[in-house]
Amino acid sequence: MSERTSQRHAAEIAARLDRLPFTRTIWRMVFLISLGGVFELYSLFMTAYIAPGLVKGGLFTTSTVGLFGISGVGFFVFCTFAGMFVGTMGCGFIADLMGRRWIFTISLVWYSLASAIMAFQSTAGGVDLWRFIAAIGVGLEQVTIDTFLSELVPPKGRGKAFAFYQFIEFCVVPVVALLGWLLVPIHPLGLDGWRWVALIAAVGALAAWWVRLGLPESPRWLAMRGHAEQAEQVMRDIEAQVSQDIRGPLPTPGALREIVSANTSFSEILKAPYGKRTLVLSIFNLLQTIGFYGFAAWVPTLLIAKGVHVTTSLQYAFIIALANPVGPLLGMLIADRMERKWQLVWAGVGIGVFMLLFAEQQNAAAVIFFGVLVTLASNWLSFAFHNYQAELYPTRIRARAVGFVYSWSRVSAAFAGLLIGFFLRQGGTVGVALFIGGAMVLMIITIGGFGPRTLNLQLEEISH
Repeated sequence: MSERTSQRHAAEIAARLDRLPFTRTIWRMVFLISLGGVFELYSLFMTAYIAPGLVKGGLFTTSTVGLFGISGVGFFVFCTFAGMFVGTMGCGFIADLMGRRWIFTISLVWYSLASAIMAFQSTAGGVDLWRFIAAIGVGLEQVTIDTFLSELVPPKGRGKAFAFYQFIEFCVVPVVALLGWLLVPIHPLGLDGWRWVALIAAVGALAAWWVRLGLPESPRWLAMRGHAEQAEQVMRDIEAQVSQDIRGPLPTPGALREIVSANTSFSEILKAPYGKRTLVLSIFNLLQTIGFYGFAAWVPTLLIAKGVHVTTSLQYAFIIALANPVGPLLGMLIADRMERKWQLVWAGVGIGVFMLLFAEQQNAAAVIFFGVLVTLASNWLSFAFHNYQAELYPTRIRARAVGFVYSWSRVSAAFAGLLIGFFLRQGGTVGVALFIGGAMVLMIITIGGFGPRTLNLQLEEISH
């Protein structure tokens, strides 16, 4: 097949995908992809809920004299996000070269094995090392999920699909919070509770891998890479299932949009028209993580700093965590009605304001109430930006571009953990709130002032 014919076939596949009604078949694929995200968030939030257990067991301390003390909780958080940085920045291109579906399998097995090994470490250095290795798999998984989902879902349902994906993801947050509350203070079968929480993550990730074997490869990627017969077969299977769902013929595909050669290089994401987008999203990701993980990864520790007993702090954190699935569910109501960039702006406003109010409270009910509001605003930010950054690049470079811009959030989160430990020691929860609020102001200016619009547009249209 000539290059020109291959390009035309890729354009046809894209048009056929984008005209599909949002039926049970599409929802099923979204759900299966979302299962991988469940263990992404389990891993991330596990950081917060096993931290008290690491401290109680004598392996770690809440704070250290030096910024990079390996026995400090801040360094444990640093290792988590440093590993994710390697996974997103260093490995994202693999999904562009080898396919979306294959990377799902590799990243989940990698994460599961490393998490299991981490659970049996007896030194702070050993825990930090295997946490770093496990997080590489999580980082690669994050990139692949955003890429895969955006390529399979029709334009008018992308926002709703990402909100649903995040709903499925965030359902695990109350689970890991409950496990932390119930297991971390005790020693089932003589094994520290935090170790059980890590082992459950390893087993669950392998189960999700098995379920997702039913996913097809992205037909957009197959066509772009010149695998015309495979792309056609996958596309026909999806069309047949959707046609059966609606019990009738499918709509006629829209006009074809030009798709350029699959031969490209990393430098393309730094050149026009993508260079400005890359800069905006990189700055955005540096800032957004301070708001999201600055609260989520430190909830029990922030509560302890407010004078709440360790067991009670885990109970409060569990109650706050129950709000996590609610945010994306509410977001589905506006996900495809409100321009994505303005969703990010208003979510940032909510995080900054509610975080400051959370820090000022002493009453238990008020602490929980504003903690819930911070959580809901963070959920909104999360599903909106995962969708947004995947929309802004063409299929041929989507995974490596998302990996590059998203990797800056891992850098930010790694150092934010250390900085939040510093601000917590110097200024208490109010100091942390002011740090997070400042980051949200800069994020709002960046994305509100320079982010492009994407609502209800075809991926190929946004690319041009």
